[in-house]
Amino acid sequence: MLLVIDAGNTNIVFAVHDGTEWRGSWRLATSAQRTSDEYGVWLEALLARAGITPRQINRAVIGTVVPAALYHLRRLCRDWFDAEPLVARASLDWGFDIKVDNPEEVGADRLLNALAAHNHYGGPLVVVDFGTATTFDVVDGSGAYLGGVISPGINLSIEALHLAAARLPRISIGRPQAVIGRSTVPAMRSGIYWGYVGLIEGLLARIEGEYGAPLKAIATGGLAPLFAEGTHKFTAIDSDLTLDGLRLLSLRNPSPPLPRDRPRFIETD
Repeated sequence: MLLVIDAGNTNIVFAVHDGTEWRGSWRLATSAQRTSDEYGVWLEALLARAGITPRQINRAVIGTVVPAALYHLRRLCRDWFDAEPLVARASLDWGFDIKVDNPEEVGADRLLNALAAHNHYGGPLVVVDFGTATTFDVVDGSGAYLGGVISPGINLSIEALHLAAARLPRISIGRPQAVIGRSTVPAMRSGIYWGYVGLIEGLLARIEGEYGAPLKAIATGGLAPLFAEGTHKFTAIDSDLTLDGLRLLSLRNPSPPLPRDRPRFIETD
């Protein structure tokens, strides 16, 4: 079985694929200070509830935009699952060209989304990922990654609005029924929600105009279903896009060997 780890700025998602289907996925708040043993104790209990033992996992793949978390996640794979993880980076075999000035600067999540989206939906397309940042990533008909757009995420914008204006409260995100708010909180919710819908539609139109041909738009990330309610621009919503990109990347690249000086895993009764 394959252990998939998607480490974002806000959350880390752990998932297991048995070669046919996903057996489970679990989410944990991202913390660079959390040790491999803390991850291991937590994850082992969840795997047991899913009927999975550590010995059944023989491969691992990690995608992270948080470099400080990589050391402990790699140790988790080595010490708890006896597997040296494949780490997603631009130098691997992606099966497509990365047509940007500095490929190593592109976040692994953006390349993983491009890989999975083109595999599932074909191109050309744009992936809109509602994460800590809201990203737009463009893939041509052959699957090549062409670059994209990075804008502040919804929750970052809400927090910035609250911190920068003393009289504005911290609000939750939701779809307002009316655009014109008749008090402060509804007005703020309208500005965030419909403002982001306008950003989505405006950027998709400009990207398509610059590309010069129609583009499919694939939404992913936790807030994708909410914002898809406010626009008809999306071809599909796929919440597992990054995880499946990691799975596909692991199929294209061999697993690295474990360090030679490391003792092998021994399962006891």
